[in-house]
Amino acid sequence: MRILLVEDDMILGAAVRDHVVADNHSVDWVTRLDAACDHIDSAAYDLVLLDLMLPDGQGIAFLRDLRRKGSVTPVVILTALDQISDRINGLNAGADDYMTKPFDLSELSARINAVARRYSGNPNPLVDVGDFQVDLAARTVLRNGCPVDLTAREWALFEAFVQHPGQVLSKPQLEERLYAFGSEVESNTIEVHVSRLRKKLGHSAIDTVRGIGYRLGSTT
Repeated sequence: MRILLVEDDMILGAAVRDHVVADNHSVDWVTRLDAACDHIDSAAYDLVLLDLMLPDGQGIAFLRDLRRKGSVTPVVILTALDQISDRINGLNAGADDYMTKPFDLSELSARINAVARRYSGNPNPLVDVGDFQVDLAARTVLRNGCPVDLTAREWALFEAFVQHPGQVLSKPQLEERLYAFGSEVESNTIEVHVSRLRKKLGHSAIDTVRGIGYRLGSTT
């Protein structure tokens, strides 16, 4: 997933970013709400991790504005505000989850995965796709019981296909999954990664829909 982290504490922000990246997600980290607004307007995010007390305003106002504009992007609040009334305000403003600082990074991973599964329409992290057994929480793939070793970028693309079975994903949609990995997405990047996925998963695992994009193919 591509995640936007909005957190002004440099030590905590770095720890969260590094942990989430280690979970094979891509992360854009900003420390102010104005930067968060710019990122939301220019990129498609799968989830937002939002602090409530930022140097240039309150995260609650940012969240309410998101929902007022019709955004359904999942938002998990990360905050030191630990009163029940604060939690209620956050959830009523449109948050999908609320975690109080300090929190365990492993629990954060579990919360992120749970929110992602709800929004993908699949509450079960274990998915059978043809010959494959996919664990969306652990980010592992078995082919006929044998593990398939995917890089973080390969997983990001494969996860997109699994979460949208039968749907054609355009090249720009797939590129969005790769933008925050820290290297430039070149014109042939998607073709290269799809080719690598086919070598590992089988040529029929991903179909090319000429002139439109790619979709999860027949994997049996």
